[in-house]
Amino acid sequence: MSLGAATRAHGGASGRRALVLGAAGQDGSYLCELLVEKGYEVVGVVRGSPSDRLPNLDGVRDRVRLVQADLLTDLDRVCAEIRELEPDEIYNLASISFGPDAWARPLETVHLGARAVAGLLEAIRSGAADSRFFQASSPWVFGRPELTPQTERTPYAPVEPYGAAKACGDFLVRAYRDRYGVFACSGILYNHESPRRSARFVTRKVTQAAAAIKLGLERELLLGEIDAVRDWGYAKDFVEAAWLMLQADRAVDHVVATGEAHTVRNLVELAFGLVDLDWRDCVRLDPELARGESRGADLVGDATAARERLGWAPSISFSDLVRLMVEADLREVSGDRTSSGARAV
Repeated sequence: MSLGAATRAHGGASGRRALVLGAAGQDGSYLCELLVEKGYEVVGVVRGSPSDRLPNLDGVRDRVRLVQADLLTDLDRVCAEIRELEPDEIYNLASISFGPDAWARPLETVHLGARAVAGLLEAIRSGAADSRFFQASSPWVFGRPELTPQTERTPYAPVEPYGAAKACGDFLVRAYRDRYGVFACSGILYNHESPRRSARFVTRKVTQAAAAIKLGLERELLLGEIDAVRDWGYAKDFVEAAWLMLQADRAVDHVVATGEAHTVRNLVELAFGLVDLDWRDCVRLDPELARGESRGADLVGDATAARERLGWAPSISFSDLVRLMVEADLREVSGDRTSSGARAV
């Protein structure tokens, strides 16, 4: 089914149409829920079959029309459908965001971060001029910044493929906005987590391990480094910021962050403490797991502009976020133990 046909078949009370690229991921699923609550017609683009098990979308599966398309192979088709559909809002959340994957697949990373963005912007310019476009960017565009916290004026200096691709995407957004007047903006989204975060990322890896070790299913957690500094927020808050950016009178890029610095050590201490375990008895460091590009990169954002212009602010604290994730993983791991008797972290 085409995107246009999908949306015509599934109306929303608000009369507004939204296209979400990367709908089945952490951010995409929260965004779909937000848009549905606001009465949008929502088309969610997913890489796999819409009939696949997509647990993140369980809450809105019957109110979102899912369409299969891969920006790596179907970019021209997606762009043609955008011209036909002319959605009010387009959210591009599709990317290869896990660091090791970006290094292993640099061409795909650049395709999604740069070429696909150019194609989407050109589709808007040439056939959907009233569509508003949100590009999900990353603090990795700053590389290893000299100053902390970072703002919208911090110089771009990426040091790995993911950040470089995102930087190119941001420059394309600015170029189309300045030259053609396209309503397009980038949200520089600092680390944002939730129970829907993939277990490949350190936050979920830690909270799942804390739950599994507490329940006797695992003995230890291997980590690469625990002194890396990050700014962790709640993914549900961050997609609200994305929506607010497209409701503004003027398209402006924004840093979206909590402004609080925490180390992986802080995360580990808190997560294991919530299940009454001493992390030092459960965690072993393996230097082979350390990500080189993260060394010396204190990525902490200053979201003052988003607070002042959009009225946005985080809704929960770091400790409450970790608690939310640990409690969700305790429920999940307990369920897995009941159903299968074993589980790997």
